Amino acid sequence: MVVLIRSRPARLCASAALLATIAAFAAGCQTTQSTATTGSLALAPPEDLPQTDQRRDLAMYGQQYRADPSNVDVALRYAQVLRSIGQLAQALAVLERASMSNPHNKTVLGEYGRALAENGDYQQAFEVLSRAHTPDQPDWRILSAQGAVLDQMGQHARAQRFYRTALKIVPNQPSVLSNLGLSYALSHDLPDAEATLRKAVAQHPADPRVRQNLALVVGLEGHFAEAETIARADLPPDQAAANVAYLRQMLARPGDLRKAKPTLRADAGSS
Repeated sequence: MVVLIRSRPARLCASAALLATIAAFAAGCQTTQSTATTGSLALAPPEDLPQTDQRRDLAMYGQQYRADPSNVDVALRYAQVLRSIGQLAQALAVLERASMSNPHNKTVLGEYGRALAENGDYQQAFEVLSRAHTPDQPDWRILSAQGAVLDQMGQHARAQRFYRTALKIVPNQPSVLSNLGLSYALSHDLPDAEATLRKAVAQHPADPRVRQNLALVVGLEGHFAEAETIARADLPPDQAAANVAYLRQMLARPGDLRKAKPTLRADAGSS
């Protein structure tokens, strides 16, 4: 998903890779995740853990992995911790090895696909994610993750079909609705984007990420006062105002919008 700023002044932040042509969101991206982020994957980087816990887990799982790299659960958890501390290249190496040893393990493939997407290897990520579930047993989280990858590749209409398929499995799931709404925004369909995001907020009013996505789209429509009001539900007034001021500034400089390149997070379903 895409969220506005967490706690940094005068910047907007993209954390789910859906605003590649909308806004130049630079620096300080929030990387919110929880359990069950992609497909049947219950392993998301523990980014909210204190650094002491991350170091402890890194040492523990690193030792276990070196002792038995064929242990799938250990490999997944080791890669999880590596990603949480920014060691993406090493995490990819661990997951690639695990996927080669377990080519039919859907959890391994899903985690590997997500990591590839995070690394910007979108085509390979899509191919791997496609093997992480089957047409007769589709996984809505992986469908949404595939949609996020397609959006980053500029294939918005195709991405929206994946989101709609996911919504047939989990109607009104807020994270999928949020991704779909932002995909509409990328397609320059701001009315449908706003309507979809308002529906997402109605399903999960406690999720600040979805609400900030709505604030973003409302701001893109030029309704800055309303966007700031929505943003204030989760941000201090000065930060909400700074976000909207920055968005207003970026909308006044279309050239900057075209240069935008946010970070992909194929992790829908994290609400």
